[in-house]
Amino acid sequence: MAYEAGEYETITLERRGHVAVLTLNRPDRLNAIGAALRDEVTNAVGGLKADDEVRTVVVTGAGRGFCAGADLMGTGPVATGRIEEPSTQLGRLDEEGWVGRWAKMWAGLDKPVIGAINGVAAGAGMSTALACDVRLGSPAARFKSVFIERSLSPDSGLSYFLPRIVGYAAAADIIFTSRTIDAEEALRIGLLNRIVSAESLLDEAVAYAEQMTQWPPMALRMSKRVLQHSIDAGLEEALRYESVGLGFARKAPNDVKESRAAFLEKRKGVYTGT
Repeated sequence: MAYEAGEYETITLERRGHVAVLTLNRPDRLNAIGAALRDEVTNAVGGLKADDEVRTVVVTGAGRGFCAGADLMGTGPVATGRIEEPSTQLGRLDEEGWVGRWAKMWAGLDKPVIGAINGVAAGAGMSTALACDVRLGSPAARFKSVFIERSLSPDSGLSYFLPRIVGYAAAADIIFTSRTIDAEEALRIGLLNRIVSAESLLDEAVAYAEQMTQWPPMALRMSKRVLQHSIDAGLEEALRYESVGLGFARKAPNDVKESRAAFLEKRKGVYTGT
């Protein structure tokens, strides 16, 4: 599946080999989520999931922010730089439960997703960052839950992803105080996997994604599914699902043969997903 430049208005989508780079592209609004961006991301993610040539996805934001959360009727981050995340009352954008579909969309993308966090990730933007499997950040990366400041409890998956990444007590601290987590603290508590320079962030994220694309794509996808499933499973259930995953991972006979040949010949494998 090919994606042409200019196909979208609020995002950009490009391919770098087997890596897709999805950029939230409303820099004047710190990439806040409005209805158009919501719909374009949903469309793009659906295409990426169906495209077997795409093996990993990098998500980032244009300009100085990753995503400031939901954009409602002119509210948003103010020029002073203070995070004014417009509460995620996304029912105003879609009364049928858009925030739940947003979280499930990211979780259901069965290919590794790498977040390149270039600036503020607040509210639903923080949820989006946490829905990524791993996160690289620039020194400008920062996280803020915001919800409680708007007399809201967390949504868009934040209450699910955050405690699974940092633990219950740290998640409670972040949500109940709504304080800003800078890049250094984010690295220390696990919100970021590493910090790289702002100038090299996207290239580093793509290079990291390319490390994953070298492996058999079916095994890569099933590794993500098994890992996701095991987060909420007991040991017996996790072991059963691992067995199921192994069966699916081996349903690419050419890659199975190539993996063995590459091991025996002490060379890098070339995998096709077949």
